[in-house]
Amino acid sequence: MLLEHRPDWSLVNLDSLTYSGNLENLADVSAHARYSFHKGDINNRELVNRLVQQSDCVVHFAAESHVDRSISDPRPFIETNVLGTQTLLEAVRRATNVRFVNVSTDEVYGSLPLEEPDLKFTESSPIHANSPYAASKAAADLLALSYHQTFAIDVVVTRCSNNFGAYQFPEKVIPLFVTNLIDSHKLPLYGDGKNVRDWLHVDDHCEAILAVLERGRSGEIYNIGGNNERSNLELTTTILEIMGRGPDMIEPVADRLGHDRRYAIDASKIRRELGWSPSRSSWPTALEATIQWYIDNDSWWRRIKARNCIM
Repeated sequence: MLLEHRPDWSLVNLDSLTYSGNLENLADVSAHARYSFHKGDINNRELVNRLVQQSDCVVHFAAESHVDRSISDPRPFIETNVLGTQTLLEAVRRATNVRFVNVSTDEVYGSLPLEEPDLKFTESSPIHANSPYAASKAAADLLALSYHQTFAIDVVVTRCSNNFGAYQFPEKVIPLFVTNLIDSHKLPLYGDGKNVRDWLHVDDHCEAILAVLERGRSGEIYNIGGNNERSNLELTTTILEIMGRGPDMIEPVADRLGHDRRYAIDASKIRRELGWSPSRSSWPTALEATIQWYIDNDSWWRRIKARNCIM
């Protein structure tokens, strides 16, 4: 999107290519004259310092992000999400006039009650992280904001709701369920399926991050939501309907440990200050297009599933 809409920008991509990293996702930009890729860890101080010194801004997407994995082994989440963020912040502190956008999650706010549907997370909602993943992201947010307050570096934090769209690693629920159905495997639905999430299309998210990067106020937090609250059961049922399958394909499984009941984003601040609102997350149109992408890109996700033993 940036290469298309910001013709005077050059992009540097730093990625360690762990289990979910995939250079195939970058095939359409890999040869672009204004794009360069560097394989490396954000905890590599020398590399990070060198790249940041050559940059005007840092957009920090890098994260361990799968809650189930954080329950199985929290340590990589601390190493990447906390220590990696601190390494980036130190590099920005040593540079000159570099803006730092910390891309975070609504999960740092904890859980909202199902019985209060009008209650939503605002930027002033207290932090109440309930999983090792959410705690690591909350720590990253607080570190970033502390560097703004203590060292006067230019920091902005974004907190988004659940993303969906093309190229999403198939351990996440939508691509997992879609690809399972293509192969006639059942859909593992946690608990009673009543947990509610707000769904944001990845293109909307990228547009919002760009708005924050260019016009967001330093030291501020901006919530980014899709206005698409759906229970996990409703999401599952909609996927089944779109793909012409029935409820017999649902396989209830034991609930996730510490499973938050409801997330809901109040994104009025970014709409009011920066003029952004979601335009690509409409339901079920955006979900239908996403499902079709996985149907049309069968070879892409099959290679990933085979390599990572995902079913």
